[in-house]
Amino acid sequence: MNNEELNRLSKIILDASIEVHRNLGPGLLESVYEVCLCKELNARNVNSKRQVELPVFYKNDKLDAGFRIDILVENEIVLELKSVDVLLPVHEAQLITYLKLADKRLGFLINFNVPKLIEGFKRKVNNF
Repeated sequence: MNNEELNRLSKIILDASIEVHRNLGPGLLESVYEVCLCKELNARNVNSKRQVELPVFYKNDKLDAGFRIDILVENEIVLELKSVDVLLPVHEAQLITYLKLADKRLGFLINFNVPKLIEGFKRKVNNF
């Protein structure tokens, strides 16, 4: 996927996330935001899948490490959702891990437990 398409999808993801936050506000469980954001993305004709299993491959063996991508958008962009008071370095490390294991270029860490969603919206690029 080219940069122009990734940027177009990024804007849709941000707009859809803001819409969900505007309607629900902060303070709910992550799973509520996840299901609503998928509905909002699908309403905007953007393909999204929830709880996508992410295996680890080690020496040609497929291992189940219990990883799941919260939302995978157009099979290209990883969304890691949170509903926490403060984003911690471990949350960013989680997104980086998912980007590397899934071999994806772009991901977003989105914390819905903030007064303004833009304060909880972080973009991460995997430099491979």
